Amino acid sequence: MDQSPNLDLPYIMPSQAQKHVTHNEAIRSLDAIVQLSVVDRDVATPPGAPVEGVRYLVAAAATGAWTGKVGLIAAWQDGAWAFFSPGPGWVLWVEDEKRLIAFDGTAWGDAAVHSVNPAPLVGINATADTTNRLSLKSPATLLDQEAGDHRLKINKSAAENTASIIFQSGYSGRAEFGLAGDDDWQVKVSPDGSTWVEALKVSAASGRITLPAALALSSLDQVATRRHIRELLTVDRTYYVRSDGSDANTGLVDSAGGAFLTLQKAYDTITKLDLGGFTVTIAIGAGTFEGINFSSPWVGGNVVIAGAGAASTTVTTSTKTGALLISAALSGLLTVQSFKITASGGQSGIRMGAAGKLVLGTGMEFGACSARHMLLAAPGAYLESTIAYTISGGASYHMDVQYQAFMRNDAKTITLSGTPAFSAAFAAASNGGGILASVLTFSGSATGPRYVSATAGLINTGGGGANYFPGNAAGTATTGDYF
Repeated sequence: MDQSPNLDLPYIMPSQAQKHVTHNEAIRSLDAIVQLSVVDRDVATPPGAPVEGVRYLVAAAATGAWTGKVGLIAAWQDGAWAFFSPGPGWVLWVEDEKRLIAFDGTAWGDAAVHSVNPAPLVGINATADTTNRLSLKSPATLLDQEAGDHRLKINKSAAENTASIIFQSGYSGRAEFGLAGDDDWQVKVSPDGSTWVEALKVSAASGRITLPAALALSSLDQVATRRHIRELLTVDRTYYVRSDGSDANTGLVDSAGGAFLTLQKAYDTITKLDLGGFTVTIAIGAGTFEGINFSSPWVGGNVVIAGAGAASTTVTTSTKTGALLISAALSGLLTVQSFKITASGGQSGIRMGAAGKLVLGTGMEFGACSARHMLLAAPGAYLESTIAYTISGGASYHMDVQYQAFMRNDAKTITLSGTPAFSAAFAAASNGGGILASVLTFSGSATGPRYVSATAGLINTGGGGANYFPGNAAGTATTGDYF
């Protein structure tokens, strides 16, 4: 053997004359192919005035001295071209492309194809480090579909970990979306990279969308959105109202720093929820409070308005808000209990001007009202009272039911304190309105007409007779009926 097996370098043989020639030939070969780099790999015609040592990867359709040498390394040495055949695994640097390529035994291709799996760090026009092990600096990034679907996957090992995408400004975080600390999909934003606000969350369990940091919705254009962002209750809830509270509070704590100041604020808060079949209670502390205008219905459950007892809590009105003015249809059962109702300024204590069901619970008292204690004046309006209550002040009517509304006020004792006066009638039904008032017991007395039934109004006392209701004047029945 007179040549090396891999690079075909000539050996110096025993008794060989001019051994330095063989040695220099081997050195020239090493100089050409060790730390291999070529000027270009797209040249097919030999350059006219090559510099000593310059190397090329001969391109296709080679001509001149390179004819038949396609794919070989051409090196200009001692005034002539020397050619070297690559072997599998040879790697060379292409200077004009700044690219590393390798020979697989048949053709040249990118060296990275043969070496990156796995690679500890990969930087593309940027420097990767132990945290950012893949780093890219580029005006754009394309992840293209090869066939079928294409998914970008970001995996985390446990639910409490984070798998997210962060958007930065000057390498400081400004927005993040993904799974941050749990399995709910979240969107967060930050003004400074350190303080983060959760703007949107999608529940992994239900798919329900919530906007924890959303502003109050007011525009009609937001109605469709409002249906999907209500907080969904999973248990009953209580909102507190106190005379030392503030409507800037949450209403969820029974303290001066936690309770609301007004009933209207408590009710308006409820209308922004999805009760989910649960009950929300407005718990009123001691004092006198302006009533509620039910200007819009709540969603998905029942509401209780409960005072601290009629001796401690008064719900009143001097404006058209009404002590309990229902101007929108009730979407569930409304129960009121344990407080005193009064009204001034020509207003009624309870006025139902829309469909819905209201129940009088325990501990109720009706004080002086400049109009009616209870007025039902809309088809579908229904009031039920089967638990004892007290009347301590007069009104034009105690109960007035009109326009196909219905009141069931029976099977209990009504206590009259101080002989309240009812200037129009204690009970009235008209325009198709009806009252069921059987099995009532009245303790005490009142002044004024006992009843009025007119224009297809119906009052059913279960056979109680003309003197059934309290009063000191006879009732009247025109086109209605009285039993």
